[in-house]
Amino acid sequence: MSNGKGSQGNGRARGQGGQGRGAGGGPQRRTRVPGQGGSAGPRRAGSGAARPSRARRAAAPAPHVDVHDPSGVRLQKLLAGAGFGSRRACEKLIEDGRVQVDDQVVTELGVRVDPSRQVVRVDGDRVVVDTDKVYLAFNKPAGVVSTMQDDEGRPCLADYVGHLSHRLFHVGRLDQDTEGLLLLTNDGELAHRLQHPAYGVPKTYVAQVHGVVGSGVGKRLREGVELEDGLARADSFKLVDNIPGHSIVEVVLHEGRKHIVRRMLDEVGFPVETLTRVQVGPVLLGELRPGRYRALAAEEVSQLYRAAGL
Repeated sequence: MSNGKGSQGNGRARGQGGQGRGAGGGPQRRTRVPGQGGSAGPRRAGSGAARPSRARRAAAPAPHVDVHDPSGVRLQKLLAGAGFGSRRACEKLIEDGRVQVDDQVVTELGVRVDPSRQVVRVDGDRVVVDTDKVYLAFNKPAGVVSTMQDDEGRPCLADYVGHLSHRLFHVGRLDQDTEGLLLLTNDGELAHRLQHPAYGVPKTYVAQVHGVVGSGVGKRLREGVELEDGLARADSFKLVDNIPGHSIVEVVLHEGRKHIVRRMLDEVGFPVETLTRVQVGPVLLGELRPGRYRALAAEEVSQLYRAAGL
């Protein structure tokens, strides 16, 4: 921001009333108001006349972009097919200004779009309409390794989803003795981002540990404990229940180093007896039984995209 001391003057003249004194006390000169009668000539650095123009430029609305593709699919049909409700409910979303196509708010019902090249969002969440993409929530049982095949012949993911026609990636891993939520998808970019600590997607675990957890344990875990591969911090920690000789705790992390939850709890003196991952970002394990999987709802996929910054 200018401090009023330009290289060609002292910046006293503000353009108020269109007049000001010359630099040497000479005759007054008329100051042209921008936009009236053409250019006012070169302005002195630090003059107040330039400020309104800059403000107007900053506040100028983004140019309207025509997102209509005559050969595409009707927007409300696309939204209904993606699970956002009935055709009429999707029309209401459009009329209420809650739908964007390529960052342009669309309120007209006749708009057609090409989902293969255009990005559609509802309330800021990306709508995933690629029918070739698969997004599954799988409840991995204890004893199953998080790979699609295992050279040692141990139970693996392929025993449960190997019959599906798509090649799936597992989003991160759960160690063999840990059960719970594992996301499976053929969306490589989303899978990469969800497991990368830079994007901070939280994973929630519930553990049964040996011993009665005291009040200071959560603080230690949140502040960080030193492991052999570096400092590890919990995003949050909660004591769920105490039972004779044992405790149930909830730990939230956004990184996925090998055995990290077990190692952190062991470091503070509470060895893990059982461990279950119950949530990844917005997706909950819920009542899904071990060994079963379900397709994610459109809203869950959109929320995962938002969590991953896509």
